[in-house]
Amino acid sequence: MPPVNLVLFHVWGFAVPTHEFFVFLGVAVAAAVFFREARQRGQLSWQTLAVVAGALVGGAIGMRLSGWFRYLDPMLNPSLLEAWRFGTHSILGGLALAYVGVHVAKKLIGYRVRTGDLFAPAVALGMAVGRIGCLLTEAPGRPTELPWGVHAPGSVPNCPGCAAGAPMHPSFVYEIMFHLAAFAALYWLKPRLRHRSGALFTVYVAGYAVFRFAVEFTRANETVWLELTRPQWFLTAGILLAVARAVLYYRTRAGRDATTHERAREETVT
Repeated sequence: MPPVNLVLFHVWGFAVPTHEFFVFLGVAVAAAVFFREARQRGQLSWQTLAVVAGALVGGAIGMRLSGWFRYLDPMLNPSLLEAWRFGTHSILGGLALAYVGVHVAKKLIGYRVRTGDLFAPAVALGMAVGRIGCLLTEAPGRPTELPWGVHAPGSVPNCPGCAAGAPMHPSFVYEIMFHLAAFAALYWLKPRLRHRSGALFTVYVAGYAVFRFAVEFTRANETVWLELTRPQWFLTAGILLAVARAVLYYRTRAGRDATTHERAREETVT
């Protein structure tokens, strides 16, 4: 759902949109955390700068063009130019294409070092900041009778609850809280998983996929089939891929550990 085009403030006569400001701030925060992690791990180089550039380009394209495939019938979808100009600003589309952008950048420069563990805490904190823009400009969620339900102006588009003045789930608050908790959890896990490259990234992606699938039940997104929203169908595939990645990772890890143990035993015997 595209955000309302609210102006946060003006700089030298230029209007600064609320949503875009917090997206930019979230990206800046994520970049700062990424470079801090890269420096601590001894991975700060021109190659990691190229990887970040790939993520930014891919993420920007994904956010703008994710609404291009909203319907199975091609006639119902906007043109490529319309999707770019009036994109849905989908976070999931941005994250998916950022992931692709990272791999494209690595392929182009021949960089094979894993960077997922650098991105995990960076994305978590960046998402917490960026979602503030969504909180201030988009429909909060579905109507609720819970005591912490919030109200939003009736002018918010595609929001029946806003027009009716009903209390609604503060779904973006839920997401901000999740990402802050994920950021703290990843830092707690970091020393415990320091010898398992890629484990932090897998934990974060799997955790966010499951959480986002669940929180969609509180959001104002349109249901399309079996009472599930488009993001939930997208996440179903993502969750399956995350599970497959985790299983493959731990099987590979177990095989390497077994091989190392066998070699150590042979060396001891000889």
